[in-house]
Amino acid sequence: MPVLPSLRSRLALAIALLVSVLSWLLGSFIGHDSSVRMRGEIGQDLAEVSYQMADRLDRAMASRFHLLSVISQLKVLQEASDPAQIRQLLDHLQEQFPDIAWLGLTDTAGLVRVSTGGILQGTSISQRPVFKEGREHVFIGDVHDAVLLSKLLPNPSGETLKFVDISLPVFNGASGDDRKTIGVLAAHLSWAWAEDMRQSLMQPMQERRRIEFFVIAADHRVLLGPRETIGQVLQLPQLEGLGQQPRWAVQRWPDGNDYLTGLALSRGYENYKGLGWTVVTRQSLDEAYAPAKALQRDILVWGIALAVIIAFIGWLLATWFTRPLKAIANAADRLSLGESMEIPDIRGTREIAQLSQSIRHLVDSLSNHQTALGVMESLAHHDALTGLPNRAALEKYLPRAQQRSQSQNNCLALLYLDLDGFKPINDQFGHAGGDELLKEVARRLRTCLREGDMVARLGGDEFLMVLQVPRSDAQNQARVIANRVLASLSHSIMLHQVPARIGCSIGGAVWPLDDPDLSDVLGLADKALYRAKHAGKGQAHFHQAQDALSDFR
Repeated sequence: MPVLPSLRSRLALAIALLVSVLSWLLGSFIGHDSSVRMRGEIGQDLAEVSYQMADRLDRAMASRFHLLSVISQLKVLQEASDPAQIRQLLDHLQEQFPDIAWLGLTDTAGLVRVSTGGILQGTSISQRPVFKEGREHVFIGDVHDAVLLSKLLPNPSGETLKFVDISLPVFNGASGDDRKTIGVLAAHLSWAWAEDMRQSLMQPMQERRRIEFFVIAADHRVLLGPRETIGQVLQLPQLEGLGQQPRWAVQRWPDGNDYLTGLALSRGYENYKGLGWTVVTRQSLDEAYAPAKALQRDILVWGIALAVIIAFIGWLLATWFTRPLKAIANAADRLSLGESMEIPDIRGTREIAQLSQSIRHLVDSLSNHQTALGVMESLAHHDALTGLPNRAALEKYLPRAQQRSQSQNNCLALLYLDLDGFKPINDQFGHAGGDELLKEVARRLRTCLREGDMVARLGGDEFLMVLQVPRSDAQNQARVIANRVLASLSHSIMLHQVPARIGCSIGGAVWPLDDPDLSDVLGLADKALYRAKHAGKGQAHFHQAQDALSDFR
């Protein structure tokens, strides 16, 4: 007989390998779970920060709009009798509000009568939107370059300045028919205040994570962001169809890298309706996942160290585990023969080979019995083609589902499903194609279910869904699942590399709202299915009280 390795050596090695593998698995699981959690938390943070930035921009624009509205109603502007006094007022406002790069008052023809610093004074701006639009109503223009003002205003950087225009009509102060427009109050607001706002919001977050802000115009131009991106058109799928609520996603950017991306749409504030800006905040995935990777690495290092220590202790204590092995092996042999035997607790060293063989017999015997029983039960309660529960499983499941619903004061929604157009598929692709289609239908039906729900194949192309729904919103929730099924089955299915389309008709009823007898509710759902098919297929009908009256007539 060959000499076998000692139990102590095997046990120490097994413990070391086991702890190392468990540490690796634990590290991988925790790392993955942490990455998913961090991705969700950071993504939500980015969406919230985008919303805060958008809200700040809206409030800032609204405050500037309200400021000009108040100024336009000052008596000194409405009388327009003293240009020097008006000039003094405008210059004072510019000193108090540095974001106002230029402020001027025109006459009704668009000629600048008074302006801050005398810039453009005496110049006609009648062809510019700031006058043409502001003469009729309040006008707020989007961010734009101002080449002329860049030359006239102080500009240490030498770059073309960017402005936001606000203008509104100035009236003579009278009321009724005597109220007339005497000019337009126009302002160019420096876009630098938005950059300051971006920096103030981004600075505290930069200490924890490296993020980048972008302000995108309605035409997807970058208005604010890293210098090299300003003015470029940003094409992101998430920008399309963005609703009022902020959202986040993992997004592939034009540079080919994936980023956690938060988006929020400008919604305006009070009377200011907004300019359709979108605030986008992004962070690279490597930066987002860095803490999770560091945690995974630490777990692995500490796990290996722990494996070495535990393996050494196990090697020292292995002697204590060798004493009862022979008695345990003998008892295991008798148990495998079907005898009623309790494994004794005996101390002493025994041969590992005999123990291994005896325990293997016992485990094999128990496993074979359990496997055989499991296979038999599975074959009896599952459809061989689709793997879905069959009628036998459904009959076993319904009483338990009914009892559970009663204990929780819930309802059961029963949905009969019948495929539309299955026979032409069978005729075109044969029974093999039809079988493949039924398997795909079963897979899609499973994805439509929630935890605690069930779908069974009744035979052919008929299925039944059993849904756990709250009593207060039973039919609405059942309709949601029905519509989800219709939408899922509306997509084409590839059969032999050829797209095939199939529909579905659904009839539904709710127990005990429609009838206290569950078998009668099944009949009501079957009748509702007939109405759905009669109404044109591809739709879901639920039992209604008037349906029962019409059936009675």
